[in-house]
Amino acid sequence: MRFELNCMAALSGLASTQAFATVASGAVAARPLPVNPVSGGSVMQMLAGLILVVALIFFLAWALKRFTGLPGQHNSMRVVASLSLSARERLVLVQAGEQQLLLGVAPGRVNLIEKYEQPLIESGAAAGDFAAKLQQALSNKGAK
Repeated sequence: MRFELNCMAALSGLASTQAFATVASGAVAARPLPVNPVSGGSVMQMLAGLILVVALIFFLAWALKRFTGLPGQHNSMRVVASLSLSARERLVLVQAGEQQLLLGVAPGRVNLIEKYEQPLIESGAAAGDFAAKLQQALSNKGAK
């Protein structure tokens, strides 16, 4: 029987020398008890790591938003008013320095419709007056 055990161990290649010696001698090796992977400590460690990663993501998003002082950015350019013409097209009045630009915005393009040296709408004016002021400015342009 010992010869058969030696042949099986050599052919299969699965048994190590120590395991073969244990089987040949007839002694039973004590197996270590399996460790429970879902213990209270490991769950707490996983939750702490998860909270740390989420907090780091929020901190980086806040820092990026706060400290994006890219060169060339100016506060002198802003949207004064906007009027939706259809689902995908709109008129936008943009303050650029001392001038106001009336832009037609559509998917894939922006067209300059009119450039105003004098402000068409003051920055403190209500946005609901934009359509009336635009109509008035366009009618004044046609009268010239």
